Amino acid sequence: MSADNNRYESAVVRYFEAWNAQDPQALAKAVSAAWTADGSYTDPLADVSGHEQIAAVIAAAHEQFPGFSFRLSGAVDGHHDLARFTWELVSEADGSAPVAGFDVITLADDGRIRGVHGFLDRVPAGTA
Repeated sequence: MSADNNRYESAVVRYFEAWNAQDPQALAKAVSAAWTADGSYTDPLADVSGHEQIAAVIAAAHEQFPGFSFRLSGAVDGHHDLARFTWELVSEADGSAPVAGFDVITLADDGRIRGVHGFLDRVPAGTA
């Protein structure tokens, strides 16, 4: 794995740490570690920027899907300041994954995320 690939992998690891943080203080710390101060997150259900708004979107996802966690579901592919990857939202109780998606992230020079463009590939009926 090249140093560049490690940069993308590291950013995605921090991204999932943020998405899986449940405690508000841990969530705030993880979002700050993953995103730049002016970072953004956009998907079909949200278009937000800044740490507080990103943390609020993540907290809302946990409220909607208690007992679920986000996991990478394939390889991270990156070039320049861009990386793409697929993910699933998995039930800790039975392993089902009712939600899955594909994200493209843009990285800042420090390796943190400047922007996320998310796509939902699989959602439960009535969610999106």
